[in-house]
Parts: sequence; C-alpha cells; structure tokens
Amino acid sequence: MTFTLYILPSAEKDCQRLSSEIYRRCRQAFFKLEKNPRPVGCKKMIGEDSYRIRMGDYRILYRISDSEKRIYIYRVKHRREVYR
Repeated sequence: MTFTLYILPSAEKDCQRLSSEIYRRCRQAFFKLEKNPRPVGCKKMIGEDSYRIRMGDYRILYRISDSEKRIYIYRVKHRREVYR
C-alpha cells in the first residue's frame, strides 16, 4: 500500500535552505514515508492531526490522509525552530 507524497510550498522553501547532505537525507526519508507513513519512531503531534519524524537534529512534520492515500509534508526544520 503506497501513498502519494505531496510537499507543500512551505516545506519546499525549508528544503531549499538545507545543506546538500541534509537535503539528501530528507529525500530518503520522504521516499520511505511513501511506503510506510507511520514508521517506527514517528510521533503524533499533540493537539494536531499530524506526525513528526526525527532525522538527526532536523524534524519532518507531515499529515496523513488515509482515505485519499496521501501524505502532505509541511515543515522540514532544525529541532530548535520547527515548533515555533
């Protein structure tokens, strides 16, 4: 069961600011999410209908639409900035 991945403009802007190494790791994480939207280690955000995964010091925040089989990535930031 694969999901379709959508990267929202806010996440695209975040990705443009990342170093090439961090961006490469993010892309790998994105492709893994398509196959398993709730991998081991993902956390449901409190008070929101979204999830986060850790990638070193960076966090990827996303929403899942199970009925449409879609994943919407809306933030990719350093952990000290992502929750503001």
